[in-house]
Amino acid sequence: MSLTDLGAIALRQLDPETAHRLAIRALQVTPLPTPGADDPILRTRVAGLDMPNPVGLAAGLDKNGEALEGLSRLGFGAVECGSVTPRAQAGNPKPRLFRLAEDRAVINRMGFNNEGLEPFAARLAHRPKRTAIGANLGANKDTEDKATDYVAGLRRLAGLADYFTINISSPNTPGLRALQGREALDDLLGRIHEARPTDGAPVFLKIAPDLIGEEIGMIVEASLAHGIDALIVSNTTLERPASLRSAFAGEAGGLSGAPLKPFALKALQAAAEAAAGRLPLIAVGGIESGEDAFARIRAGASAVQVYSALIYEGPGLIGRIKRDLAARLRAEGFAALSEAVGSGR
Repeated sequence: MSLTDLGAIALRQLDPETAHRLAIRALQVTPLPTPGADDPILRTRVAGLDMPNPVGLAAGLDKNGEALEGLSRLGFGAVECGSVTPRAQAGNPKPRLFRLAEDRAVINRMGFNNEGLEPFAARLAHRPKRTAIGANLGANKDTEDKATDYVAGLRRLAGLADYFTINISSPNTPGLRALQGREALDDLLGRIHEARPTDGAPVFLKIAPDLIGEEIGMIVEASLAHGIDALIVSNTTLERPASLRSAFAGEAGGLSGAPLKPFALKALQAAAEAAAGRLPLIAVGGIESGEDAFARIRAGASAVQVYSALIYEGPGLIGRIKRDLAARLRAEGFAALSEAVGSGR
């Protein structure tokens, strides 16, 4: 067990939000070694973004882009920071983060707490180059025309990130998920298209797992019509499976971790069916093993993202997923990860 994994065990003894802040601080000050080269079979390409492996970090861990150097040394194929909003905001009242240990899950209602675009931009200007860095964009709680906030984020951070994610699926900002309706989505994506960075950095759209197939199909078509480069499927869920055992199961907010797995997989399958190879997909939600990652790739994802599983498994999980995934690809006769994408459909 590595020192970073032992640190994760120690952090689980603390209040979740305190542990989160200490994890960011540790990533800032701990001299982590540069990771070795990945197995070539794991190379993947998403919307022109080359990644040495398909295991990315989902947004939410490093909201302010404070620990990008440390995160880039953990072996991720890409690191997504944020969500960032144009203006700093404190987020929702505490407590707002709950660790459901019995269920290997997390509930959060953070509410896009972050320092705002200017500090975020200053840190991205010095981002490490060894790993693709994505910027996840959100909208301020009190902004009426939320599309203006996404446009502001794109314009301010142009040239400072390797890709951008438009997050319209957090359940913790009032009115945000309404942007997934067709009329609002067309307006948003049309304005996003006009504000796209001129350096060609791809723009992704992150959707909720609680949509039905027809809604996901509509989002796929709208994304294609407006030049979105990939979908991230999916965010946290408002569902509460009956199997949850934790005393925190009834807390309001988005549920992530192991119980999210079936909802996220179903949404991915619907997106893959609707996209039919026309739009790259990135899978998120309940991924905690090479087996999980392989299942999402076979369902149509070109890459995956993890977050909640790191809380329970520690950073060593990244290497374990990569090794197991490489072994599974070879065992199934694939010469490259791209050959496996959608092979289970």
